[in-house]
Amino acid sequence: MKGKIDENKLSEQNEIDQIVEKINSDPSELIHCLQIIQSKLGYISEYAVKAISKKLKISESDIFSVVTFYSQFSLKPKAKYEIQVCLGTACYVLGANKTLQKFEEKLGIKVGEQTADHKFELSKSRCLGCCGLAPVVSVNGKIYGKTTEDKVEEILKELV
Repeated sequence: MKGKIDENKLSEQNEIDQIVEKINSDPSELIHCLQIIQSKLGYISEYAVKAISKKLKISESDIFSVVTFYSQFSLKPKAKYEIQVCLGTACYVLGANKTLQKFEEKLGIKVGEQTADHKFELSKSRCLGCCGLAPVVSVNGKIYGKTTEDKVEEILKELV
């Protein structure tokens, strides 16, 4: 509907404005400000970048450079469940690629994407450090060992 105000977006913008207003106009506060916004909202929005740029007098491109350099920051909202499939050597040799394909099939998304309802996000990892449990899947940090493609549905049912 044209002209309708998105209440969630307005609330988010108000929260960003409050955070940015509390910081000094000191450019050295950039990372601290980004960390606060990231922890409260889960990501750094385009609106946040514009507000910070105006307050700290730092170019938007410089802010985007910082946000994209540090892995702690995200430019899009995180899904409720981040599913990471390990594709390290031990996991790959034991069929992790098939497990990954099964997740893609069941969720209807590819690596790096989220479901439309923002419930699931799928990513791959080079190593989760659990080679003795290979193949390994992590969901929000919880490790699932010996995860073959047959266990994908079981994991997803647990999360729903």
